[in-house]
Amino acid sequence: MKPVTPLLTVDALIIFEGKLVLIRRRNPPFKNHFALPGGFVEVGETVEAAVIREAKEETGLDIEIIKLLGVYSDPLRDPRGHTVSVCYLAKGRGNLKAGSDAKDIGLFGLDEMPELAFDHNKIIENARSDINGILSEM
Repeated sequence: MKPVTPLLTVDALIIFEGKLVLIRRRNPPFKNHFALPGGFVEVGETVEAAVIREAKEETGLDIEIIKLLGVYSDPLRDPRGHTVSVCYLAKGRGNLKAGSDAKDIGLFGLDEMPELAFDHNKIIENARSDINGILSEM
């Protein structure tokens, strides 16, 4: 019997041009809300490869992973069911453009955060000191 486990996802806090990259979701849940770029890890894919792929698909940016920020596993974080997200801090480079599941894209300062989908405001708040550290080096 195959075990029933949570689905695995990734999220990226991408710093680009001194701000954080957020996507406006094209699809439910949280359709039209801003969120961190991210998505589901495919079978046979590492979480690092998944976050790089999802960032490229949704933002057009190539990312350099700076560090693992944490793992978010609240069973209620996604209304579709229990997901576990591995979250990374990254720097982006390239041409910013909405793609894939992103309806739109925006750059936001830490003090300009809208109400985000899922638990993404919590993730950003938990990473505030790491983000400020990267921004101070720019």
